[in-house]
This record gives sequence, structure tokens and C-alpha cells, in this order.
Amino acid sequence: MPEQTEITQPLNPPEPQVDDTQPIKPVKKKSRRWLSILIGIFGFILLIGAGGYGGYTFGIEDRKAVEDSIVSQQVAEQFQFALVDIEFKRYDAAVQRLQYIISKDPEFPGAREKLTEVLVVSSIPTATPTPTLTSTPDFSGAESAFQRAQQLIQAQDWGNALSALDIIRKLDPTYKTAQVDGMYYFALRNRGHALITQEGNLEGGIYYLTLAERFGPLDNTAVQLREGARMYIIGASFWELDWKQAYNYFAEVGNGWPSMWDGTMTASKRLQYAAMRYGDDLFALQDYCAAYDLYQIAAGLGNLDNAAANGSAEAFKVCYPPTEVPAPVATEAPTAATP
Repeated sequence: MPEQTEITQPLNPPEPQVDDTQPIKPVKKKSRRWLSILIGIFGFILLIGAGGYGGYTFGIEDRKAVEDSIVSQQVAEQFQFALVDIEFKRYDAAVQRLQYIISKDPEFPGAREKLTEVLVVSSIPTATPTPTLTSTPDFSGAESAFQRAQQLIQAQDWGNALSALDIIRKLDPTYKTAQVDGMYYFALRNRGHALITQEGNLEGGIYYLTLAERFGPLDNTAVQLREGARMYIIGASFWELDWKQAYNYFAEVGNGWPSMWDGTMTASKRLQYAAMRYGDDLFALQDYCAAYDLYQIAAGLGNLDNAAANGSAEAFKVCYPPTEVPAPVATEAPTAATP
């Protein structure tokens, strides 16, 4: 048997033969340091740019805030100067200042109202005797038409004044524009007021007041009068169709403008009549107490007609029946004690 040899050490693969004649050159890795430097430079430039843009934007906003503050101060000063001009009747200067204020700040408090006031006041000539009106006026030029319009406004002849103003605009649309606009406002406003309060022409009055509003804001009196005329017309549209609605509308008109009329009946008279008829409707529905209240309102405005008087009497009996008076309890007389 061949002899077994015990291998006590592991066998390593033979090492490759190295040529000892050439030196071994070290392998150099490519450096990426230049890329990091470029990124850092680019980021630094971006930071500088962002900072510069932010500073520029902040500078613009700061400059605008300063400009707005200066403009606000100038506008406030001009408004005070305009008030002084108005006080001393320097209306042309006041108009220029107020127009400047509105161009810079359209919402400046009181500017538009003062401008309208100045235009109206400046269009009316001061303290001159009322001239005699001629039947054949001379409208040969814008100036004569302007003088004619002033005379008619002084005479409170609103309709003819508006005709004269129309002639001015036809002859020369640019002639004294601000003054003519103010005269238009004044004549239209007063024409509408007169139609409603004096002639009972509610629709015409509303129309002229609305035209006046194109030249400037209406005063509170004109606004409320126009609203009352509108409610009167709406209430009349329910007449003999819906007495409840008619009563509700004329309750508003009658309390605010009792003398307003449409050529037939005043608002107070309509309120009384609508109250009686609405009371009749409630009486028919057996709502006697509500009907009685309506009859009482109508009675406070004038005499009730037969139907309302009868209904009021019947409703009163139902709502306020007489109370029964309890009969006195009879008591026995005390008897005398016997001795």
C-alpha cells in the first residue's frame, strides 16, 4: 500500500510572475474638486442676485409708500384750501382744486359733494334784480343763451331754463362746461321736485330727478321724495286688486308725504280708503279684532263710510263684548235676640 502523506497546510495558488524589469506606476484618480468650486461660485452669485432683487423691490415699495404719503398730504391740504376758496367765493379756484383731488383720490371724503355744491352755487348769479322776461328772447349766441338761462333760473322757470341750456349745448358744447353742468343739475333737480310736490306728476318728477343725478349726487330731500313717489306708484298699482298691499305701501307714503298726490287723491286719503277696504277684507275672514284696528286707523284720518262704520261696530261687539256684572248676593238680616 502506498504511503499516505498527511497535508497539514492549505495549498495556495501559485503567485503570478511579475516582470521585475519595469517599475509599477501608481494609478491616479481624477479629481472633481473643480466642479465643487464652480457650484459654490454659482450659488454665491445666485445669493447676491436674490439679495439685490429683494433690496430693489423693497426700495420700490418704500418709495411708493413715501409717494402715497406725500400725495395724501397734498390732497388733504388742497381740500382745506378749497374750503377756504368756497368761503371767500373763489369758485373757479375751488373747482380746480376739487377736480385735482378727485383725480388723485376719487374716494376722498366730501370731495365730490363739495364739487357739486360749488358748481351749483357758481352757476347762480348773485344779488341782482329779477329782470323782466321777454316773450321773444334772442338766442343768437351761446353767451346770450347763457344769460337767458340765468334769468330763467332766477325766476324759477325750470322748464324754460332747461330749454335755454339745451340751446347753449347745441351752439357750443364746450362753452362754460362746468357752469352749464351745474345749472343743468340745479334746474333738473328743482323741476323734478316741482312736478312731484306741485303738479302731482310723479313719473315726470322721478324722471327729472334721475337726470339730475347724472350731473351730481342728489341731496337727501330729493332722494327721499323720489323714493316716496315710487312707493306711491307701486301702491296705486295694487288699488282695488290687493288692499293689503295697497295699505302697506300707502302706510309708508302717508306717514312721510301725506300731501303727495297723483292728480286724483292724496297719499293720506288713499291710506284711509285702503285701511277701510282692508278692514272689510279682514272682517269677511272673521278676523274681527284686526279688522277693528284697521277701522280705527281709518277713522283717525277721516269719517268712515257706511260699510266701514257698520263693520267697525260689529267688530267692536265681537272683540270687546260687554262683561256681565255679577248679581249682588242677598244676605239675611240678623234677627233680634229673644230675652
